[in-house]
Amino acid sequence: MPPKRRPQPALAVLASGSGTVLQAIIEAGLPVSVVATDRPCRAEAVAGEAGVALRRVERAGFGPEFDRERYTAELVAALAPFEPAVVAMAGFGTVLAAAMHDAYPGRILNTHPALLPAFKGWHAVEEALAAGVEETGCTVHIATLEVDDGPILAKEAVKVLAGDTALVLHERIKEVERRLYPETLRRFLEEVAG
Repeated sequence: MPPKRRPQPALAVLASGSGTVLQAIIEAGLPVSVVATDRPCRAEAVAGEAGVALRRVERAGFGPEFDRERYTAELVAALAPFEPAVVAMAGFGTVLAAAMHDAYPGRILNTHPALLPAFKGWHAVEEALAAGVEETGCTVHIATLEVDDGPILAKEAVKVLAGDTALVLHERIKEVERRLYPETLRRFLEEVAG
């Protein structure tokens, strides 16, 4: 009798944008059990085309009235039925509160378009250009309550070329990200599976 194969741990992906990183994760054959979004976006169509369950937990607002704790609790509840072992943030536009980190301690991964710890936050590509650096890149790290501050799992440099705009440079970074992130997620899932 052949040995029983251990079930592959499930992956939840949080997305807010164009879905190109989500597409790369799906095309890499990773076990995505659910995609969650915080607003209508193209990532929803990517999930639908791949036959992956979709849950939209839409933000009520983007100003000071936004209740981050309540939103995070709603998102945790939406993911729970899919029993993800790991959560991958793929361009997700909402910073999450402690409840998400409590539900998935040390098992939330993020990708960032810079070589952390340099250029944390939303404007990393623009800040790298403004600083005149010769290279920037992509970092995959474990997400923590402190934004872009968790343990680094992988990073890869991207040269800044003469005449680069933020859009052009970001696209070159995304090319690396679409390869590096799925590779890193695969290794991480294997470690979680033991």
